Amino acid sequence: MSSRLADRLSLARHRRFAGREVERALFQTALTASELPFFILYIFGPGGVGKTSLMGEFAYICDEQNIPAIHLDARNIEPAPESFLTALQTALGLAPPTLALPHMAAWSQRHVILIDTYEKLAPLDAWLREVFLPQLPEDVLVVMAGQYPPSSAWAADAGWQSLIRTIPLRNFSPAESRAYLSKREIPPGHHQAILDFTYGHPLALSLVADVFAQRGDSLRIFKPEVAPDVIKVLLEQLVQKVPGPAHRAALEACALVHLTTEALLTAMLGMPDVHELFEWLRSLSCIESGPTGLFPHDLARETLAADVRWRNPDWYAELHHRARTYYTARLQSANSQEQQAILVEYLYLHRYNPVVRPFFMQLQAQWSEEVGLLSDIARPPDWPILLEMVRQHEGEESARLAAHWFSRQPESVLVLRDVKQQAVGFLMLLALHRASAEDLNLDPAAQAAWQYLQSHAPLRPGEIATLFRFWLARDNYQAVSTAQSHIFIAMVQHYLTTPGLAYTFLPCRNPDFWLPVFTYADLARLPDADFEIGGHRYGVYGHDWRAVPPIAWLDLLAGREIATTPQPPSPPSAKPALVVLSQPEFETAVRDLLRDFRATRPDTLKYNPLLWSRLVAEQTGPTADEAKRIAILQTIVKEAADKLQTSPRQRKFYQALHHTYFHPAPTQEQAAELLDLPFSTFRRHLKTGMEQLTQMLWQREIGG
Repeated sequence: MSSRLADRLSLARHRRFAGREVERALFQTALTASELPFFILYIFGPGGVGKTSLMGEFAYICDEQNIPAIHLDARNIEPAPESFLTALQTALGLAPPTLALPHMAAWSQRHVILIDTYEKLAPLDAWLREVFLPQLPEDVLVVMAGQYPPSSAWAADAGWQSLIRTIPLRNFSPAESRAYLSKREIPPGHHQAILDFTYGHPLALSLVADVFAQRGDSLRIFKPEVAPDVIKVLLEQLVQKVPGPAHRAALEACALVHLTTEALLTAMLGMPDVHELFEWLRSLSCIESGPTGLFPHDLARETLAADVRWRNPDWYAELHHRARTYYTARLQSANSQEQQAILVEYLYLHRYNPVVRPFFMQLQAQWSEEVGLLSDIARPPDWPILLEMVRQHEGEESARLAAHWFSRQPESVLVLRDVKQQAVGFLMLLALHRASAEDLNLDPAAQAAWQYLQSHAPLRPGEIATLFRFWLARDNYQAVSTAQSHIFIAMVQHYLTTPGLAYTFLPCRNPDFWLPVFTYADLARLPDADFEIGGHRYGVYGHDWRAVPPIAWLDLLAGREIATTPQPPSPPSAKPALVVLSQPEFETAVRDLLRDFRATRPDTLKYNPLLWSRLVAEQTGPTADEAKRIAILQTIVKEAADKLQTSPRQRKFYQALHHTYFHPAPTQEQAAELLDLPFSTFRRHLKTGMEQLTQMLWQREIGG
């Protein structure tokens, strides 16, 4: 007898089938048991995760065991009892008027009923559970596959609780993914890039394999943007139908950020009420709910983000900007622990940059395995443990220096603890400006950093500098790890929240390894600050926070993140990137600014060094044009002067400034007459007003 085409198709699908060993073994065991251990096998998972392929493999196993299997696809069935029974009758090959249930009641051997796309039968769920299924012979195994878990009514029924087995179907493991790609004859050198995009999602793996089959050697490495058709198919599977533009925007926003809350969604969409959209997101099979917000499955996130970056990069950049603005605003009012959580969310926005991504992928794998690390102050029992960490990774001489600094600045040590409260790493934020000359001379690292400051970037009164003297994880020192991600977040928190911070130094045992990501983070390599201890050479990175203050720094990183291709270095500017003014120089610049505040020539202010001070860079970033800098500087000075009006005692000083510089009278004598003051009193008020205004601006300049 010649074989059917259906048999050839079944065999071809079986040969390409990979993974799902646990599910196959469970089904095989139940199928061959003398008595069924359960009567309903319920499989659920998001679109494209391989439910239909698994159902086909179950049918193949049944065929091998000579066990009849009836396959129903709910997409072709109206959710009504009559339609379901008619479809079953057709699948059984029964001609009317023979009815399906009486026919099945006469079965004397094991049978299997496979119902795919079960979510389409949701209106029929109660009828199936309460009417149809109880009439089946007890030797019939029913397998259901759908996108959603079984309804709560199944668990609430004491009878069904012991008769149903539920399996959530997840993505392939890395080993299963590689096995599948090998079956599809994808060269091993391409496997990791494919896994980085697909996260082991079976449909995605299949589609990418098809791309390779079509393009062959012309496709050097897979990237989502080279195959927009893959993205389109995946979106159709993962998201199904999107009701309207607002829902699509909500999906895109959710894909960009790590965790989505209603407050964040409100900020990103610019809508006053997003509750309905939030609940819609929550209902999707590709979206999961956590204790602190919603998040898409990995592939859904990658697919949505890749789609919007390719389709509408301007909208992607706008969503990115709105998320950053929301996080920055929250940082201002958050406590220390909340700031760390917010910074984790902020860091997540940078995961797609080609420089950061290799590091991020490693960190992401670590995060999934190791959670619950907390930052804490150091306590007396910690000191021997921390010293042993230093001794193990850096040697005895470094441990001796660590003991010295621990005794001098114990409050500067931040300890990372696991869920058992054990120290797994630490960071020492050494305050260089508080170290004595004797302390500095004792430690080559501190001495080199201090000498660099003196030679290249001297501190001004009120400014501080930090040397991240020791930063390491117990198990893997300065390698990429969960502990290191927490350490870097603590560093960023220090950048953003430390008043008067002028300079930070970050020494590394392996500076070349960190060069790409530290350059991305605008940390400059400082060979003049390198040092050697215990036979080990350390390379140092640093950042001048007066040149690129924290807010401008965040904007700089954002520009690098949303760039679709790595940006070339900026050409040298005729203007300096930063002017670090001494306090007397700053005071002179403020006087010159006030004198020229209402100048008739537009270029009068362009030579004022305040345009290139931290005061302005904090608002504009390092690349703003001259006109914008002038406008920002004038706004800053006017807003600072306006604060003098809030105090009755200081209002007279503001009035003197106002009639002299902001809306000047023709002469100072006439200004005094307008205020009905003796000229000597007016001059005294003006002098005091200038002093107070200059002091306010100076405090802002040094980050106070």
